[in-house]
Amino acid sequence: MCNSASPNEFAQKLDDYIDNLTHKKENLIGVLHYAQEIYGYLPDNVQWHIAQKLNIPSATVYGVVSFYSFFTMIPRGEHVVNVCMGTACFVRGADKLKDELENQLKIKAGETTPDNLFTLETLRCVGACGLAPVMIVDGKVHGRMQEAQNINEVLAEYRP
Repeated sequence: MCNSASPNEFAQKLDDYIDNLTHKKENLIGVLHYAQEIYGYLPDNVQWHIAQKLNIPSATVYGVVSFYSFFTMIPRGEHVVNVCMGTACFVRGADKLKDELENQLKIKAGETTPDNLFTLETLRCVGACGLAPVMIVDGKVHGRMQEAQNINEVLAEYRP
């Protein structure tokens, strides 16, 4: 998310992006990704604005946002921590990894820390079964995360 811009600057960046597209309606998912990148999430007013700019029903935008798990309508923390709950990770202790993260971050999965630094989420298999159990922070995979000390060291990398 761009933290240094004002809401009007966010809207202008989004409008510029959309205005430069040759095929607007066909790029709904790309527009949503871009909007989520600059806003950090996709609130109702941004979805409505996108629908107006693309000249499509707002229900269509909402349908896409609510269907795909990589879009969120809830603000996330600066860093998103995902725990893989796929079969290999689960068998090798993903539930304990999730519990330890909840303990260290003092939040439950699906929540954001009060300082908005971390959001903890779970997801299905990420295809890194050989490294199970796996946690992903901002897209970076951290494997064989079975010790509380290792988890703490990874989180420390993202703390100011």
